[in-house]
Formats: sequence, structure tokens, C-alpha cells
Amino acid sequence: MKKIFLTLCAVALSAAVFAQTSSLPNTTLKDMDGNTVETAKLSNDGKPMLICFWATWCSPCKKELNTYAEYYDQWKEETGVKIYAITIDDQRTVNSVKPYVNSVAWEYEILSDVNKTFSQAMGVNSPPHTFLLNGKGEIVWQHVGYTPGDEEEIHEQLLKLK
Repeated sequence: MKKIFLTLCAVALSAAVFAQTSSLPNTTLKDMDGNTVETAKLSNDGKPMLICFWATWCSPCKKELNTYAEYYDQWKEETGVKIYAITIDDQRTVNSVKPYVNSVAWEYEILSDVNKTFSQAMGVNSPPHTFLLNGKGEIVWQHVGYTPGDEEEIHEQLLKLK
């Protein structure tokens, strides 16, 4: 119980510290083709973005993103949202990312944070951890973990940004 409490305190503290900044931290990630992507330049032409941290070894992460895939077309049509799925797989497991993504055919932009610089800068302690950014790139909502039905809450949050 003490460990859970300490973990929740750490998540809350890191979220509070990060929430004081108005833009994404500037680190670099790799896309599925190995190209470098600067995180400070992630954008969606003034429309909302979901940044979802996940890993291939994380069952709740895969359930979450597979569920989002079912709603993604509807969400894009209603709100213009773009999803960035940021894998935190390390050197040992990163080679399983592309085969997994290809098998589930996600339409998200998949980026790799092997060194965890972006996830640490965002205050991510464990996946899944999802951030909703408004059209100005400001974090307006975040969620840790996944429970079936969370997609309804995300949909409600997206509709608030219309």
C-alpha cells in the first residue's frame, strides 16, 4: 500500500511540475523509418493531439491503443485529433515494435523514445500514460493507466475542445 501511495505521489508531483510549462519539452525521437523527430515540433495544425506513452510488453497499453483505433476515425472527423503513440521500449524490446504495429495496423504516428528522455521530461513513470493537448499545444488533460471505458472520457474531453 505504501508503494502505491508513493507512486501516486510521484505521478502527481511530476504532473504538477510539468503542467507549469506551456509547451512540449524539446527532445528527439525516432519514427518507424528511423528518422529523427523533434518533440517540440509535434503539432496538428491547431487541432487537438493525444500523446500516448506505451510499450510492447504492457498489456494495458496495447488494449488502450487497440480500443482507440476503433474510435479514431470518428474522433478525427468530429475533432480533428491526431494521435502520437510514443513507445518507451528499450534496446532489448524496441525491435518488436514495428512488427506489432504492423500486425494491428494502427493509423497513429508511432515514435520511439528508447532513451526515455521525452517520457521522463513529461513526468511519465509507467505506461500507459496519455496526454491531451489543445490546438495551442497545451496539456489540458492527462490519464494514467487503462480501464475499459476510458475512451468515453477521452471522447468527452475531445468534444470540449471543439
